Amino acid sequence: MQNHRILFLRRPTGLPVPEDFSLEAAPISSPGAGQFLARTVWLSLDPYYRNVMKGHPIYGIPLEPGEVMFGKAVAQVAESRHPDFVAGEYVLMSSGWQQWALSDGKDVEKIDPEAAPLSTALGAMGMPGLTGYAGLVYLGEPRPGQTVVVSAATGGVGTTVGQVARLMGARPVGIAGSSEKCDYAVRELGYTACINYRTGDLKAQLKEACPRGIDVYFDNVGGEVLSAVLGNLALHARIVLCGMPEVYNMAAPPPGPFLGPIIGARATVKGLVVYDWLARMPEMRRIVGEWIRDGRFQWREDITEGITNAPDAFCRLMRGENFGKALVRVAPERC
Repeated sequence: MQNHRILFLRRPTGLPVPEDFSLEAAPISSPGAGQFLARTVWLSLDPYYRNVMKGHPIYGIPLEPGEVMFGKAVAQVAESRHPDFVAGEYVLMSSGWQQWALSDGKDVEKIDPEAAPLSTALGAMGMPGLTGYAGLVYLGEPRPGQTVVVSAATGGVGTTVGQVARLMGARPVGIAGSSEKCDYAVRELGYTACINYRTGDLKAQLKEACPRGIDVYFDNVGGEVLSAVLGNLALHARIVLCGMPEVYNMAAPPPGPFLGPIIGARATVKGLVVYDWLARMPEMRRIVGEWIRDGRFQWREDITEGITNAPDAFCRLMRGENFGKALVRVAPERC
């Protein structure tokens, strides 16, 4: 047996392509004292990896060409010489794009497989879930009856934002890139309406869907969508800036939108970095976990099979072609 792993080969120019990565086979190492060996089960693919590939300082994640590509994963302990981990346990770890990984237990979190499906530790019950939950509840502060607009409405973060807004009594309106995604947002996630930004005049569609203006905008995309939203803000609107995938693929930021409407609406704009909200993780897991168990919270996963297909899946994600939380199934959950 060998450890198949994906190396970060070169820093992309613009959108990443599969040639920015390479496949390598290496021996599987045995754990030393104070270590455990884990087999990767689920690998998360997230847009912020593109900024990690740039060496962006906000993440503090060193990644150089030739190293195993960075990534969060759900793994199962296969062999352990660590006092706090035993074979068979499931863990959440930054083990990267590889089938097997050694760990000293630092920054590793155990997962209860009975609490929720294991894959949700990388989605609704993990960082994307916390991003959507904390960003909306503590920065957006929606109130019952207010309109909450969410871009990338069916993605890993947007799925949580829209449903939390609905469960808090607000009126969620989604923005997505296909009629299929919009139908799913309304039918399964409970959005009041969803706008396909690829068809028609986005500004006009927003005015129709939000006749009283937009009280909270949770921005996952930036660019022209953000510009369209700024033209329909309600008085004292709140804008939560979470992600801007278009910018991630650029060497320099594009010219920004005209911010005059923010002044006119007396709006508040806040930047969201999920690491500031890690203390809220237990709260999010308790609340969202209850919603999952009683059937009030839905999610969708965009699953790619096999570690060798991770580069293609990541490139597809960065082109906006995923539908749901992007994951790679590296191995079965149970051997």
